[in-house]
Amino acid sequence: MSIDTEYQPINCDDYDNLDLACQRQLHLHIQLKDGEKFEGKANRLILRKKVEYLLIESNNESRELRLDCIISFSNPEIGTIVIEQSPL
Repeated sequence: MSIDTEYQPINCDDYDNLDLACQRQLHLHIQLKDGEKFEGKANRLILRKKVEYLLIESNNESRELRLDCIISFSNPEIGTIVIEQSPL
């Protein structure tokens, strides 16, 4: 998904699970829509210009992942969560 496409909010339950992962600073395995796989510690959720991002830390670097670019994320504590787009 291109950064130029209109942001599509994710399902509230999925957002809440990401928020919980951030509160607990869980190590997540993340699958992105472009096929990339990413691992790192969930830090916080941020909103910038009406687009939501997960701030994740890996190898002492921070990265912002657009929530609507994430297919799924997993951690042994919360299982595997498959992201759904929020109904309009």
